[in-house]
Amino acid sequence: MFLEQKSTGNLIEIVKTDDLSDPSCSEVEGRSHAGEEMQEVEAFPKEDLKFPSGETLPTCWLDPNYRASAPTVSSSAG
Repeated sequence: MFLEQKSTGNLIEIVKTDDLSDPSCSEVEGRSHAGEEMQEVEAFPKEDLKFPSGETLPTCWLDPNYRASAPTVSSSAG
């Protein structure tokens, strides 16, 4: 999977995709695809990544307490 680094605009190949959807991991391992040579694997902060389409990563991938901050849906019995 490829994501874009917000700070540089470079594409990042995510090596460990399981860590990407784990909200308790603040970083993911990946390779920058800038230049012609394959780069070494390094850690990238998830806060600095977005989808190449420009969309941000889902909150449930970033915040381990996302359910606590989610708006509640009330239903009225009627």
